[in-house]
Amino acid sequence: MVKKVHFIGVCGTAMATLAAMLKAKGLDVRGSDQGIYPPMSDFLVSQGIALLEGYRAEHITADLDLVVVGNAVSRGNPEVEEVLDRKIRYCSLPEAVRDHFLWAARSIVVAGTHGKTTTTSLAGWLLAHAGLDPSVLVGGIAENFESSFRLGGGRDFVIEGDEYDSAFFDKTAKFLKYVPDIVVVGNVEFDHADLYPDLETIRVAFRRLVNLIPRQGRLLVGADNAEAVALAGGARCRVETFGFADGADWQAHGARVGTASTTFSLRRRGEAFGVFEVPLLGAHNVRNATAALAVGAAVGLDAVALAEGLRRFRGVRRRLEHRGQAGGVDVYDDFAHHPTAIAETLKGLRSAFPDRRIWAVFEPRSATSCRQVFQADFARAFEEGRPDEVIVAAVYRSTVPEAERLSPEGLARDLKAAGVSARHVAAVPDIVETVRREAKPGDLVVIMSNGGFDDIHRKLLEALEGGA
Repeated sequence: MVKKVHFIGVCGTAMATLAAMLKAKGLDVRGSDQGIYPPMSDFLVSQGIALLEGYRAEHITADLDLVVVGNAVSRGNPEVEEVLDRKIRYCSLPEAVRDHFLWAARSIVVAGTHGKTTTTSLAGWLLAHAGLDPSVLVGGIAENFESSFRLGGGRDFVIEGDEYDSAFFDKTAKFLKYVPDIVVVGNVEFDHADLYPDLETIRVAFRRLVNLIPRQGRLLVGADNAEAVALAGGARCRVETFGFADGADWQAHGARVGTASTTFSLRRRGEAFGVFEVPLLGAHNVRNATAALAVGAAVGLDAVALAEGLRRFRGVRRRLEHRGQAGGVDVYDDFAHHPTAIAETLKGLRSAFPDRRIWAVFEPRSATSCRQVFQADFARAFEEGRPDEVIVAAVYRSTVPEAERLSPEGLARDLKAAGVSARHVAAVPDIVETVRREAKPGDLVVIMSNGGFDDIHRKLLEALEGGA
């Protein structure tokens, strides 16, 4: 029986969340990391998890029953080498999730290139609101739970299925460990260029996920994405489609975007299922909500319960999160870093505020957004999103070779050539000053980065509050 667990690389969001979940189960949990700092350190301490600064062989003590190895850790790490030398039991994060939580659960895995964090949060909340008491694990802070996880006593476990690799000893996708009963795949696109050389290798990962669904399980695929629909042919279970497309089993239609929510009607296999309101903006969030509603129906919830739950959804932090208003300017924080997600987020904002000036401030930071292979896709995304002003920041500390690295100057130049007002402003202080000087009351500023972006949101709000 596992009683004492050590995490190598505990301050990553997913690792910290799993550590807290195991601690909540009554295990003795501790972890180490290089450069422990808030907010994850504060979160871990609040959960009663001991933190060890740095990676040291002496952290691997004889009383450990299990070591969980983060996927950012590699050979040469002193703790990894000690674990291997002493043949202490170890596993990856997704293996630990599976072994401690999923074998006895109805595992509901939400996957796809984008939208999965919001859809997982939506589905988990709908089940919780209806009294099913699910467990939930999501790659963001779901506001209804005020956490990235929930441990319930019910049968269901709703989990975000990440296609990124598991550990240095297992380069296959995390979601292949999640023993799925119900799988949602909203879309499949090229992403994670540091791990997947092309779209075909990503297709293979998703096909393998589909191949794990039991015959009595269910596959829900996005009807508006051809790559997702193509997965249905490999399923040996019941398949349902969702989206706006004609013929979708769950077809959304009549979407009306307000300033704080989107209302839409839903048909189930051609029959009216209900009218729903989700407190999110844009067509992409209607798709996310439709997927979550289909999950709810699959576990036995009716339209009335689902509609009430959906209205009470409070969103996910960093998914077009309103951070504040200062000087009449609204500042939003958004995690978007894939071209499609950027385009859909901006289109959603534009549909809600057609007459207001929108600024898009983009930091290329992820392994995807740092690469030149996506340069033309980012130009297309911003052009489709129709912001009034685009600021492209410097590429964040990328180890990608310069010849393969995205050019912020080139992206701004391409956008200007397409008729979009765009510029490259490298440093955060200069970006803040540019927006402070030029933004007018009524403007919207959406900050797009999958990292902290040097706390630009706070700095911008303070600068706008101070005025000229």
